[in-house]
Formats: sequence, structure tokens, C-alpha cells
Amino acid sequence: MQTFSRYASILATLAILGAGSTACQAQSSEAGPKWEIGVLGGGGFYNSASVSSPAGSGDAGIKNSVAVGAFLGNDLYKHLGGELRYEFFPGDLKVSSGGTEATFSGLAHAIHYDFLFHFAPKGSRIRPFVSAGGGVKLYQGTARATVTQPLSALALLTNTHEIKGLGVFGGGVKAQVSSHVMLRFEVQDFLTPFPRQVIAPAPGAKISGLLNDIVFLAGLGITF
Repeated sequence: MQTFSRYASILATLAILGAGSTACQAQSSEAGPKWEIGVLGGGGFYNSASVSSPAGSGDAGIKNSVAVGAFLGNDLYKHLGGELRYEFFPGDLKVSSGGTEATFSGLAHAIHYDFLFHFAPKGSRIRPFVSAGGGVKLYQGTARATVTQPLSALALLTNTHEIKGLGVFGGGVKAQVSSHVMLRFEVQDFLTPFPRQVIAPAPGAKISGLLNDIVFLAGLGITF
């Protein structure tokens, strides 16, 4: 967890400094940066990766879960904005094969900076957008390890944590409902390499594929 906190602090500092610098440059040609701070909530749907070993084959991954988060963003230019974001995902680890499934309590944290391209200029009441960004995502198994675990010949669900590089791609729409309140609805794809330390392949086994989490979110923001 200390490693994640260090990465998060560095990313947050760089993102805020970068956004602040760009906003200052924009003041000469725009009315000034428009900031937004808010919260997000929704749910995510993970894909499963294939596991193969001499003992058989199956699927491994993370169970679908709720998602909550927060963001701080601003309009850098007429159509371009940026956001520093955090999301929390309480999702159990899993491995399954032939109708048998093993699970293990788990969770994930994501912190990232995204650029947003709006199809309507700032000041518009309705602003569809697309977004892309990057950061880090921490996966963690939180249950107590046991001597035996079902399907351990395929993969072992572990009480450890692992940080992976994160790419985020998505889009949505913002709606200004009052002078200082904005609603938003969006879908995001959180893409990372598979966490092979938290969900560890058994000796001789292979886990293939990336881990996608398609997340649907609604948000409430305060603009200033």
C-alpha cells in the first residue's frame, strides 16, 4: 500500500501542476479556467482471462462490482479539459472451471489523469465528450490465505497486492442543471495487464489476456 500511495502522490502532483500551468496559459485567450469537483457512482463488468495447464483449463479474473469515485477537473481550452480521478472497486477474485468456482475477497483502487474532448464549447448546457488517459491501478486480495484452495492446479488467489499501469478510454455527456451544479453520465474502459501476482498461475499454467473493466458511472459535480 505504501508503494501505491507513493505512485498516487507523484501522479496527483504532476497532474495538478500540469493542469494549473495549462490553465494559466489559457487565461489570455479564454475567460479563465472553469473548475469542477464531484463524486461518481455506478458499476463495472470485468472480462475473464483464460487459464490453461496440464490439469485442465478455465477462466480467472475479478467479479463484477460496484464502483465509486471522485474527480477534480477543469476546462483548459474551449473544447479540451482535464481531470484527476480516483475510483474504488470492491470486487472478489475468482477462478472457475467445469462448473466449480473459487473466490477470494478483493478490491482495487485506480488513480489517473484523463483528457476530455467536448463536442460543445465550455459554457454550453449539454456537453457530450470523449476521454482518454492513464495512471495506475492497484489490485489486492484481502481474504485470509488457506492451506488448500479449490482449482489451485489452475491458479492461486493470494493475499497480496499488485500495481499495474492503467489506460482509460471512454465517453459520456455532461448536463449543467444550474449555475453551479452539473450532472454527468459516462462509460469508461479501465484496461490493465492481468495481475499475475494477485491471481497467480499454478506451476505449468498460463493466464492469457488483458483485464478490461467496463464501468458505467453517474456523477454529480459542483462547478466554480
